[in-house]
Amino acid sequence: MEIEVTQDKLSKALNNVSRIAVGKVTLPVLNNVLIRVDQNKVSLITTNLDMAIVDFLPVSNSKDGVTTVPAKLLAEFVSNLPRGEKIKISAKDTKVTISAGRYTSIINGSPADDFPELPEINEEKAVIFKMGIDEFKNGISSVAIASSNDMTRPALTGIYFNTADKTLCIAATDGYRLAEKKLIKNVESEINVIVPASSLQEVLRAINEDMEEIEISFNDDLVRFRLGEVEIISKLIDASFPDYRRLIPKDNDINLELNREELIRITKLAALFARSVNGSITCESKKPNSFTVKSIANELGENDSSIETPVDIEGKIRLNSRFLIDALNVLDDKEITFNFASRIAPVILRNKKNQDYTHIVMPLNS
Repeated sequence: MEIEVTQDKLSKALNNVSRIAVGKVTLPVLNNVLIRVDQNKVSLITTNLDMAIVDFLPVSNSKDGVTTVPAKLLAEFVSNLPRGEKIKISAKDTKVTISAGRYTSIINGSPADDFPELPEINEEKAVIFKMGIDEFKNGISSVAIASSNDMTRPALTGIYFNTADKTLCIAATDGYRLAEKKLIKNVESEINVIVPASSLQEVLRAINEDMEEIEISFNDDLVRFRLGEVEIISKLIDASFPDYRRLIPKDNDINLELNREELIRITKLAALFARSVNGSITCESKKPNSFTVKSIANELGENDSSIETPVDIEGKIRLNSRFLIDALNVLDDKEITFNFASRIAPVILRNKKNQDYTHIVMPLNS
């Protein structure tokens, strides 16, 4: 096996794939990147058994063959070579030679036969969606904040891709908050699957400014994200996602329109005093035109700040300040809607104009 490639292209590809190369005691080859050359098509592949990343590398010269080499060592070695330098990689048995000008290194690799077989998407049966990179990136980022890290509830550690009313939606919840984003309208296919949030974070990391479109393919227990020269294949989470639409109140008594930046400011001020009370703040609407956010901490003092806005119905609710700030940071309109019904009903947050994104925060016990 032999390839020639410039330092910047190789370094970029290795950085993409090496992040998940974390070997297990029982399978140390997972530390390695598989380098495969087949008819001038070069692919760099890593896997942790739950996910695989493939980067197709454009090269100037190559000879067919396959080898594996420690991914992080190779990535760090290449990243320290001069930018633009032409790099030659050749393999004989398990010895891999990397040379660039006056720089040469020989790395001990492992037989390619030890590397796990990659799962494959059945192209004929796959459900495929395509969308713009920016829409995908913004959508995933906006719901991922509501996903859980609790591995005892695997369904909540992922993002739920589902279709309703011919719209592809994504949703996540940790039991305390819920986020939903409508991604693509007028879709024909139906899907109801949970993608690990960790896999989606790798997809986001692989995105660069040159990419314009992403293709998402679902098949049985797998999903593949194809963007540019990079493919990320992940197992789906085998669990049932909660029927989250039942958690979204249809009607609320108190419907307010608030300036987002002002609400962020007064929430952050209240949060300073709420640290010792687990972030608990009180939001209150007061006739005729006041919305107040306050917090009380016996050892620190108290804070009380308000925003002017028309109020028809008075109400009060206790929320976690961090959850509210997270939601407000994702919303992007100048004006947002803040809707609630009672102390025990959740708060619904949306942009005033574009309501494709819904964020729900559950109240704290009174």
